[in-house]
Amino acid sequence: MTTVLTPASPLTAGDRCDRCGAQAYLRVLLTSGGELLFCAHHGRKFEPELKKIAAEIQDETDRLTAVPAVAGDEEH
Repeated sequence: MTTVLTPASPLTAGDRCDRCGAQAYLRVLLTSGGELLFCAHHGRKFEPELKKIAAEIQDETDRLTAVPAVAGDEEH
């Protein structure tokens, strides 16, 4: 999804998709002033329509493929 990253606060596990309730990874700021939250699946599904009504889209779907650091795996 082609997006604009905003300086908005990062999405957390408490942010839920407005469509299905899964964890949200996209925040869509509407030109009308509201916001919508979507999981990656619904963000992709509704992408064409969202681009028409969005002032900005905060896309954090790259967090789904990021590999977390393993504790104790540091170089000494």
